[in-house]
Amino acid sequence: MSTATSTLTRNVLLSTATLVGSAGTLVCCVLPAVFVAVGAGAALAGLVTAIPQLVWLSERKSLVFGIALGLLAASGAATWYTRSLPCPSDPAAAQACQRLRRMNAVLYWVSWGLFIVGATFAFVLPRFT
Repeated sequence: MSTATSTLTRNVLLSTATLVGSAGTLVCCVLPAVFVAVGAGAALAGLVTAIPQLVWLSERKSLVFGIALGLLAASGAATWYTRSLPCPSDPAAAQACQRLRRMNAVLYWVSWGLFIVGATFAFVLPRFT
Protein backbone atom coordinates (compact mmCIF):
# COMPACT_ATOMS: atom_id res chain seq x y z
CA MET A 1 0.00 0.00 0.00
CA SER A 2 1.42 3.38 -0.95
CA THR A 3 1.88 6.27 1.43
CA ALA A 4 -0.90 8.28 -0.20
CA THR A 5 -3.36 5.39 0.05
CA SER A 6 -2.48 4.68 3.68
CA THR A 7 -2.85 8.38 4.49
CA LEU A 8 -6.23 8.45 2.76
CA THR A 9 -7.27 5.32 4.67
CA ARG A 10 -6.41 7.08 7.94
CA ASN A 11 -8.43 10.09 6.77
CA VAL A 12 -11.44 7.88 6.09
CA LEU A 13 -11.11 6.46 9.61
CA LEU A 14 -10.91 10.00 11.00
CA SER A 15 -13.96 11.00 8.96
CA THR A 16 -15.81 7.96 10.27
CA ALA A 17 -14.96 8.98 13.85
CA THR A 18 -16.20 12.47 12.98
CA LEU A 19 -19.44 11.01 11.66
CA VAL A 20 -19.93 9.06 14.89
CA GLY A 21 -19.23 12.20 16.93
CA SER A 22 -21.70 14.22 14.89
CA ALA A 23 -24.30 11.47 15.21
CA GLY A 24 -23.78 11.73 18.97
CA THR A 25 -25.08 15.28 18.78
CA LEU A 26 -28.27 13.93 17.26
CA VAL A 27 -28.71 11.38 20.03
CA CYS A 28 -28.05 13.97 22.70
CA CYS A 29 -30.27 16.74 21.47
CA VAL A 30 -32.37 15.98 18.38
CA LEU A 31 -33.84 12.63 19.38
CA PRO A 32 -35.45 13.86 22.63
CA ALA A 33 -36.83 16.98 20.94
CA VAL A 34 -38.33 15.00 18.06
CA PHE A 35 -39.90 12.44 20.42
CA VAL A 36 -41.55 15.19 22.47
CA ALA A 37 -42.65 17.09 19.32
CA VAL A 38 -44.46 14.06 17.89
CA GLY A 39 -46.10 13.24 21.21
CA ALA A 40 -43.91 10.28 22.04
CA GLY A 41 -42.95 11.46 25.51
CA ALA A 42 -43.69 8.03 26.96
CA ALA A 43 -41.35 6.45 24.41
CA LEU A 44 -38.68 8.97 25.39
CA ALA A 45 -39.18 8.14 29.08
CA GLY A 46 -38.80 4.44 28.25
CA LEU A 47 -35.67 5.14 26.21
CA VAL A 48 -34.11 7.18 29.02
CA THR A 49 -34.96 4.38 31.46
CA ALA A 50 -33.28 1.83 29.19
CA ILE A 51 -30.29 4.07 28.37
CA PRO A 52 -29.76 6.52 31.26
CA GLN A 53 -26.55 7.82 29.65
CA LEU A 54 -28.76 9.91 27.35
CA VAL A 55 -29.44 12.23 30.27
CA TRP A 56 -25.70 12.57 30.92
CA LEU A 57 -25.13 13.43 27.24
CA SER A 58 -27.94 15.98 27.25
CA GLU A 59 -26.61 17.64 30.40
CA ARG A 60 -23.16 17.95 28.83
CA LYS A 61 -24.19 18.97 25.36
CA SER A 62 -21.51 21.66 25.16
CA LEU A 63 -18.85 18.99 25.71
CA VAL A 64 -20.46 16.70 23.11
CA PHE A 65 -20.59 19.50 20.56
CA GLY A 66 -17.05 20.63 21.41
CA ILE A 67 -15.66 17.15 20.80
CA ALA A 68 -17.64 16.84 17.57
CA LEU A 69 -16.39 20.24 16.40
CA GLY A 70 -12.80 19.27 17.24
CA LEU A 71 -13.17 16.07 15.21
CA LEU A 72 -14.64 18.07 12.33
CA ALA A 73 -11.69 20.47 12.45
CA ALA A 74 -9.15 17.63 12.50
CA SER A 75 -10.92 15.81 9.69
CA GLY A 76 -11.15 18.99 7.63
CA ALA A 77 -7.44 19.69 8.11
CA ALA A 78 -6.53 16.12 7.14
CA THR A 79 -8.78 16.29 4.09
CA TRP A 80 -7.25 19.60 3.04
CA TYR A 81 -3.72 18.24 3.48
CA THR A 82 -4.35 15.09 1.42
CA ARG A 83 -6.31 16.73 -1.39
CA SER A 84 -3.20 17.21 -3.50
CA LEU A 85 -1.30 14.04 -2.62
CA PRO A 86 -0.63 11.98 -5.72
CA CYS A 87 -2.39 8.66 -6.16
CA PRO A 88 -0.30 5.61 -7.12
CA SER A 89 0.42 4.93 -10.77
CA ASP A 90 -0.91 1.38 -10.55
CA PRO A 91 -4.47 1.52 -12.01
CA ALA A 92 -6.07 -0.58 -9.26
CA ALA A 93 -4.34 1.37 -6.49
CA ALA A 94 -5.19 4.67 -8.20
CA GLN A 95 -8.84 3.65 -8.36
CA ALA A 96 -8.78 2.74 -4.65
CA CYS A 97 -7.14 6.07 -3.89
CA GLN A 98 -9.83 8.02 -5.76
CA ARG A 99 -12.59 5.97 -4.11
CA LEU A 100 -11.13 6.71 -0.65
CA ARG A 101 -11.00 10.43 -1.46
CA ARG A 102 -14.64 10.42 -2.50
CA MET A 103 -15.66 8.39 0.55
CA ASN A 104 -13.74 10.74 2.81
CA ALA A 105 -15.42 13.79 1.29
CA VAL A 106 -18.90 12.28 1.61
CA LEU A 107 -18.33 11.27 5.25
CA TYR A 108 -16.95 14.71 6.03
CA TRP A 109 -19.89 16.64 4.59
CA VAL A 110 -22.50 14.28 6.04
CA SER A 111 -20.82 14.83 9.42
CA TRP A 112 -21.14 18.59 8.99
CA GLY A 113 -24.81 18.20 8.10
CA LEU A 114 -25.49 16.11 11.21
CA PHE A 115 -23.57 18.58 13.36
CA ILE A 116 -25.57 21.54 12.03
CA VAL A 117 -28.90 19.77 12.59
CA GLY A 118 -27.84 18.84 16.12
CA ALA A 119 -26.64 22.37 16.89
CA THR A 120 -29.87 23.83 15.57
CA PHE A 121 -31.94 21.62 17.89
CA ALA A 122 -29.62 22.10 20.86
CA PHE A 123 -28.82 25.80 20.74
CA VAL A 124 -30.99 27.68 18.23
CA LEU A 125 -34.51 26.30 18.56
CA PRO A 126 -34.65 26.48 22.39
CA ARG A 127 -34.26 30.25 22.13
CA PHE A 128 -37.61 30.43 20.29
CA THR A 129 -39.64 28.46 22.84
